[in-house]
Amino acid sequence: VQLQASGGGLVQPGGSLTLSCAASGYTLDYLTIGWFRQAPGKEREGVSCISSEGGSTHYADSVKGRFTISRDNAKNTVYLEIDSLKAEDTALYYCAAFIGAVVPGWPFLSAGAYDYWGQGTQVTVSS
Repeated sequence: VQLQASGGGLVQPGGSLTLSCAASGYTLDYLTIGWFRQAPGKEREGVSCISSEGGSTHYADSVKGRFTISRDNAKNTVYLEIDSLKAEDTALYYCAAFIGAVVPGWPFLSAGAYDYWGQGTQVTVSS
């Protein structure tokens, strides 16, 4: 599985951005995809996940209401829409994949649960 994250950039506070995670080497239908971010000097944080079967979504409390994850299996791409951007959203954003279905209680936002990682895309929120 290869993952390519894109869509980052410099955005003003209050703005919006949509990140993309393009998967190859495996059909997206069978992949659970998570988005993570890491700010300088901080640990990697899971922010959102969308499961393979059923497409259930999960969000960290810190981003609920502002982040929306979605998938387009025909395009083999998962999206992360970020609204009302804040300075604290500044980070390197990564997407990661787990092959297979997941069940309630699976560690959706835990980096250790994922097997494949893409390179990051930088999001900088600044005026």
